[in-house]
Amino acid sequence: MKILFIGDIVSSSARSVLKKLLPELRSEHGIDIVIANGEHLSDRVGVDAETVEEMTRAGIDFFTTGNHVWRQKDFADKLEKRNLPVIRPANFLHGTPGDGYRVINTSFGKLLVINLLGQHEIKTNATSPFLTADEIIAANPDCKYIFVDFHAEMSSEKVALGRYLDGRVSAVVGTHIHVPTADARVLSGGTAVVTDVGFTGPAESILGVREDIIFQTFISSMPQKFELADGPIQLNSVLIDLGSDGKAKSIIRIDKVVSV
Repeated sequence: MKILFIGDIVSSSARSVLKKLLPELRSEHGIDIVIANGEHLSDRVGVDAETVEEMTRAGIDFFTTGNHVWRQKDFADKLEKRNLPVIRPANFLHGTPGDGYRVINTSFGKLLVINLLGQHEIKTNATSPFLTADEIIAANPDCKYIFVDFHAEMSSEKVALGRYLDGRVSAVVGTHIHVPTADARVLSGGTAVVTDVGFTGPAESILGVREDIIFQTFISSMPQKFELADGPIQLNSVLIDLGSDGKAKSIIRIDKVVSV
């Protein structure tokens, strides 16, 4: 099974670029499943049902999210009532709308997708991602293909979770910081890891936002209204090749910059 995971999608321009790139990427790399972090699908912050459906039609099979998943009004209600291929972090407090993990039926067998949120430097109430992962894995013993999106701020926490789950899951990919890391590798137990996939959005920006606005946040004490940058779009993603035993055979970065 070959899984393409796309880092946080930011802006309508990024969505347009992905619509053009995905058929080519699927064909070139023999991709079976495309998963993307969609917590910024609604142009900058949050996700809505309409953009999820738009990008599903474009070729993305499933979406993970993060701490900004509820930033768009009414999305929690739509996530509960509509059959959307979206999960929110599983270690949110009890009673949070939606699912924290989902089992997807594929031609290779069951694929368990888990979304987890870091506890450090993120202002959201969440229980331990380590213990939550343990519970979900134990509750799904018939799933040999297990994919984890760990949406966290601290690199040490991401590296720790990857090693903690080594040999028990197929892959642990980090998201949230929008800066791609160069440590994609397969650990000794057969788990593919990368500290952060990066993001898919304006390349000439600071994490997707116009440079001049971010400069002012550091230079002055005045609050700023963030606006998305224009220009070329960067794609940050990883391609993970899984064997029939659910172990990772390889993980490689696929990064591109496309003019719009």
